[in-house]
Amino acid sequence: MTRTPATRIMQRAVATVALLFGLMTVIAGGRIAVGLADPGYVVFRPLLLYNTAMGFAYLAAGVLLWRNLRQGRVAAGVIVVLNVMVLAGIIAIFAGGGAVAPDSLRAMSLRTVVWLALFAAATYLHRLRSNRPAAALEG
Repeated sequence: MTRTPATRIMQRAVATVALLFGLMTVIAGGRIAVGLADPGYVVFRPLLLYNTAMGFAYLAAGVLLWRNLRQGRVAAGVIVVLNVMVLAGIIAIFAGGGAVAPDSLRAMSLRTVVWLALFAAATYLHRLRSNRPAAALEG
């Protein structure tokens, strides 16, 4: 694997975004869970618990992205899959008239997009470090 100062800096930037996003998720979810904050809409408790727990997974993935790009990339991919599954579930609940607020749909969509971007960035960096052209990985 080829490591350059530029790819190292980019890896640290991706990891930092993951860590900050995880920290914000834990703080926001924790504040609502213990009653220190009111989001201004009815909270779908299973989603709140999932997102708060995932905040810790986001922190772990951020540490992995910092220390080991390959493992961090796998963790980010798992997070994307889990978030897409939960997003699909809450869309179905919302569409069926369930107690999921539109703000919850937007927030879960944001989480999913952020982690998709982090996974894409980690994949790009992994390809750079592996000196494999993108075309060689496809097909």
